Amino acid sequence: MRDLVAWLKSRAKGDLFSWSDQQSAANRFGLSCGEVELTALENGLLPARYQRNRKMLSIEDQLRLFKSRVVVIGCGGLGGYIIEELARLGVGTIVGVDPDVFEEHNMNRQLLATPEFLGIKKVAAAAQRVGKINPAVRLIPVGLAFDLDNGEEIMDGATVAVDALDSIGVRLELAEICNRLQIPLVHGTIAGWFGYLMTQFPGENTLQKFFAHNAQECGMEKHLGNPSFTPAVVASLEAAEVCKIILGQGTLMRGRCLSIDLLDMEFVEFPC
Repeated sequence: MRDLVAWLKSRAKGDLFSWSDQQSAANRFGLSCGEVELTALENGLLPARYQRNRKMLSIEDQLRLFKSRVVVIGCGGLGGYIIEELARLGVGTIVGVDPDVFEEHNMNRQLLATPEFLGIKKVAAAAQRVGKINPAVRLIPVGLAFDLDNGEEIMDGATVAVDALDSIGVRLELAEICNRLQIPLVHGTIAGWFGYLMTQFPGENTLQKFFAHNAQECGMEKHLGNPSFTPAVVASLEAAEVCKIILGQGTLMRGRCLSIDLLDMEFVEFPC
């Protein structure tokens, strides 16, 4: 890889190199864009696409994000925004899990739902989207319903798991698998104007306590629906939690829950 590093340094402006040079390097050295990005970050070079991150994220932070594997369970309202933000952030491997296809009623709020993708699997649309916005990032599509039987295989090697589900029962199965595999879990839920956010680390039972009295119910989204903005807000908060977990920075929503009311613009935190 010495030749690659020398070539990138010869093209770089300071420690920044352009997307066109990243593509050229991939072609010149027979590598993927992801392999070029990894080598560059390991040698103190930053893709120019991340230059607006650098006031808050160092090159070492960017490398840590790129070497991470985040599993997003659900690729609809929450999941589409989460995948978009993680890909733009530079998380190197994202596993998108969802058995469904896009339908017309998804188009009011789901970032990946467009007329051209109607009838297409959500994970396939997610893979196409990530390929367009950040080809160095790998989106692994898993077009299956997550459950206790396949959960451990799907979650294998995950740095963090993200809950973008609309079923409380499956959400609790995800929490169980994450505890078993020692994987941090970021939870978000949405309904109408409202949402919740919390983070659970291995050995904690935050979600189990929170949903103890309605474990068999569907999420409130089924009753209240969702506008376009609620998934975007909660998904962004989830993406921020993922970033903090990977980098070991900031204060997480552990042992507490953030209640989000966009109608009255109230954000209330309570222990759980």
